[in-house]
Amino acid sequence: MPYEPRPTGLALKRRTPVAAWLGLPLITLGVYHLVWYYKIHREMAEFDRRRTVPVAGPILVLLFLSWTVVAPLVSYFNTGKRIANAQRAAGIPQTCSAGLGLLLCFLFGLHTLYYQLELNKIADAYGVPEGTQITLHV
Repeated sequence: MPYEPRPTGLALKRRTPVAAWLGLPLITLGVYHLVWYYKIHREMAEFDRRRTVPVAGPILVLLFLSWTVVAPLVSYFNTGKRIANAQRAAGIPQTCSAGLGLLLCFLFGLHTLYYQLELNKIADAYGVPEGTQITLHV
């Protein structure tokens, strides 16, 4: 049986959840939320290159289709599924619920806080600085 090397990726950045949810968006009048949303998708794409994670698509949905109301909600739901997939690739329990993230959208935008807490679990599992080459578990 031939040896197959384990897949690799780049470690995620650990962010302060309250700052990502409330502090920085208040200071920047909401612009930071868009920056954060783009960055987490870019990092998830670099974390597990085996999966196709759209980088610009989700932010474009928020920018140009927010008037539809449904499109951003679908985007937030899909983000929750992507985070759960990243948790599985990291070899940690899949605790991120896309449904809960969607519900938290309606409660003071708490989905940002929730999703960042879940992303931090992945960063903590490796315990290395962002951008460091890591080996995926699954």
